[in-house]
Amino acid sequence: MIGVNGLTTLSHYTAEHEDERVRLDVFLAEQGPELSRSRVQKLISAGLVLVNGEAARAGYRLKAGDRVCLEVPEPEVPRIEPEDIPLDIYYDDADVVVVNKPRGLVVHPAVGHYSGTLVNALLHYCRDLSSINGVLRPGIVHRLDRDTSGLLMVAKNDSAHLALTGQLQARTVLRRYTALVHGHPRHDSGTVDAPIGRHPKDRQRMAVNYRSGRRARTHYRVLQQLANVTLLELTLETGRTHQIRVHMHHLGHPLVGDLKYGHARPEMGLSGQFLHAGTLGFSHPRSGEFLVFEAPLPPELAAVLARLTPSASR
Repeated sequence: MIGVNGLTTLSHYTAEHEDERVRLDVFLAEQGPELSRSRVQKLISAGLVLVNGEAARAGYRLKAGDRVCLEVPEPEVPRIEPEDIPLDIYYDDADVVVVNKPRGLVVHPAVGHYSGTLVNALLHYCRDLSSINGVLRPGIVHRLDRDTSGLLMVAKNDSAHLALTGQLQARTVLRRYTALVHGHPRHDSGTVDAPIGRHPKDRQRMAVNYRSGRRARTHYRVLQQLANVTLLELTLETGRTHQIRVHMHHLGHPLVGDLKYGHARPEMGLSGQFLHAGTLGFSHPRSGEFLVFEAPLPPELAAVLARLTPSASR
């Protein structure tokens, strides 16, 4: 493979009301597990972080509406090659692709893992993907964890990417999930409103963090009570890293099969958490038409439900 040198990834963020007075370096380090706070500080010192178009200090206190641009030089990586990996395409036009991602498929390449991802498959399928997120994440507007199945929207050009990202920031994208959790929630419906940030002791995990976390809201509704577990419908109002998994753990009802936030062993024959992004709705970036797509549970998850016995009603 041919190495790719001198490329950078540009990420754009808009500070929200809950980010008021948060330090710039803390804000950026909380965006995901890829960057540590010390790495962010080095990028700021190198002039690779702009706030409202101007360089800022690591200790700058954000104001709502601030536009933050982060430029991360990418290490030398192999060229990301197209791969003939089957895709379940739900929609495709000149601007956007909607794909139903299977469980076990990583969304985009990362250091040490440059093949066998959804991006490799998309490059083979259509090749014309937006460039905003750089060589490792072309077209990727939002992500699903490796073991989470379901619907993703992918941008085929930069204009569509900016429009779809804007909808995510405005919280107008419909993202509805189905999850199987341990136990029976006290209420048939409710909202978890608890800020999510980096786990204080484990950078690979997120946690409810009232000190430096960003606001996160998840709405849930009981679909069915089963023996010792409950099938839930969950709707995201915000989209923090591992949000549903962290919020359900915080509620005392971790997802079945979740080795990171639930039980530290495989359950019910699952290779990962029982979580499926079954409904996705957004305004088309060109026409403005609101499109809604629905994908059924994958066979592995449907088989788990078929083996469970409904509980007695409360």
